[in-house]
Amino acid sequence: MSGIVVCGLIFSGATSPPPLQTVAELDLSRYVGRWYSLAYIPTSFERGCAKGTTATYTILPNGQIEVLNECFDAKGQKKAVRGRAWIPDPKEPAKLKVSFVNLFGIWLFPGDYWVIELAPDYSYAVVGHPARKYGWVLSRTPTLDEATWAKIREALERAGYRWEQFVLIDQSVHQTK
Repeated sequence: MSGIVVCGLIFSGATSPPPLQTVAELDLSRYVGRWYSLAYIPTSFERGCAKGTTATYTILPNGQIEVLNECFDAKGQKKAVRGRAWIPDPKEPAKLKVSFVNLFGIWLFPGDYWVIELAPDYSYAVVGHPARKYGWVLSRTPTLDEATWAKIREALERAGYRWEQFVLIDQSVHQTK
């Protein structure tokens, strides 16, 4: 009887998404700078954010990347958290590790930050996690046109994400009036 149950589980149609693919190339010197987070699957830091979420990446002399995530909470107060990112394997530059926990100069509990879609001109990026627990849509500008959003949604679906998982971020605090 247990063999029937196992076979039933195997062939029940339950499938996991294919392994997450990253972009083939990532030029870190073009990737660094300020990004507006337009949509994401919320993390613990972002749960307190109401609007204006940005990420700023800066290459450090040791080759690591300083990460500065900022946003505004519901009361309009600015929140910020600093971290480090690095590329563990130079052969896979789009698979970064990021940590926001520093203990005596050691960055602990790194998470996966994989660039899975990137505009040729680096105007937008889609970042994912191999288990699809997290995801971000980043842009060099606070808004994107509908055609670009359509491309991004298609890329997320190809990667095994569901668009409904993502929360859109109000970037009106960064738009010129």
